[in-house]
Amino acid sequence: MFAKLARTGVLVTSIAIAGCNDSSMKDFAPEANKPLPDKILADMKAKGMIRTSSVMARIFKEEGKLEIWKAKTNGRYDMVASYDICKWSGKLGPKYTEGDRQAPEGFYTVRPSQMNPRSNYHLSFNIGFPNAYDRANGRTGQNLMVHGACSSSGCYSMTDAQIEQIYAFGRDAFQGGQTEFQVEAFPFRMTAANMARYRNDPNYEFWKMLKVGYDNFEITKVPPKVDVCEKRYVFNQVAADGQTFDPTGPCPATTQPDSLKSAYNAYQSTYDAAYNGALKASVPPPKPTIAGIKEASIVSDWSKRRARGERVPIDPPSLNNDGSVTETARMGRIDSPAGRKMAALDAEKAAKQKAEEQRLAVIEAAKQAKEAAKAQALAEKEAAKAAKEAPVATATIAAPTEAAPAAETQAADAGEGTVAKLKNKLLGMFGG
Repeated sequence: MFAKLARTGVLVTSIAIAGCNDSSMKDFAPEANKPLPDKILADMKAKGMIRTSSVMARIFKEEGKLEIWKAKTNGRYDMVASYDICKWSGKLGPKYTEGDRQAPEGFYTVRPSQMNPRSNYHLSFNIGFPNAYDRANGRTGQNLMVHGACSSSGCYSMTDAQIEQIYAFGRDAFQGGQTEFQVEAFPFRMTAANMARYRNDPNYEFWKMLKVGYDNFEITKVPPKVDVCEKRYVFNQVAADGQTFDPTGPCPATTQPDSLKSAYNAYQSTYDAAYNGALKASVPPPKPTIAGIKEASIVSDWSKRRARGERVPIDPPSLNNDGSVTETARMGRIDSPAGRKMAALDAEKAAKQKAEEQRLAVIEAAKQAKEAAKAQALAEKEAAKAAKEAPVATATIAAPTEAAPAAETQAADAGEGTVAKLKNKLLGMFGG
């Protein structure tokens, strides 16, 4: 089957052998020249691979895995390394628009010119978003990468040690003559159980389309030939003579090897039985997914405001099933020149507002003091006027009454007797 597939030209161009573009392969940073570890090289040799054989990558969001597959001497691919993705942003589901922070899903192509040995994120390669499918469906975005530094805003981010190895796989394959390699990005492993879990998701039809390419690789262990027509992916199809694939136009008449058709039908029968069984099984609940272009637009607006340095919720907003939007209460601002400038403007505005509030408070206090002084002066004036108009009171000494106490009379008599005695004593002393 594989031989016939190769003869009909269905092999993806990612394993085509041609000369490298030297201008895109020179001037590597030291990190980009590190050789693969001896253990990986030994595993490759044991599986019938050479260091410079063709390579491809598979990404699974929900499982958080990035796999590297390499061609063996028989032309089929086998997995040689698997890495835990350090970070990817957004939710399960494709990227719709610039700023929605979604990591792409689909089939992408990486060429030597997309490799960046001097990346701000240690090492990186651009996965090629938007591809023909994305452009045909009006999806926008740029600089979507696999890179190091473990930080993501729509990319697949690895640790620096991981990206050094992943980068080395691509570098060695290009040096061996591969002109481009395929990156397949999926929301999850597209098993019957997982497809049953997400059967009610708004992205399900898109994922069913990706699954055809996924299944083709599972059957052949060769990266599928990928084309786009009628705004959808088609896999391992050969257009009739003189016809081409137009991403937005009608699909041309195509053919496919009978052996591949038979293998795919058998694979699909097994899958259908497993899917029906999975519908009745107890499975983990689905993970959050993006609710189409509407939610993508809401997140994109949040990203734009954040990039301008505005204070926005720390986390991107989410669109709920009932159409409402959930935002975190905690606010923040991106630490960037724009963010710092906006923060400075906000601080200046706050300082001016505070100064104005203080100025108004002083004016109000002075007004109240003036009003209080005026009220006090008026009160004093009224009091003086009232005192002037009041009648004058005459003081009189009341005569003793018969009812005066006896003690007062006795006290007066005692006082007069004491004076008489003192006078007589003085006259005796001086002979008077």
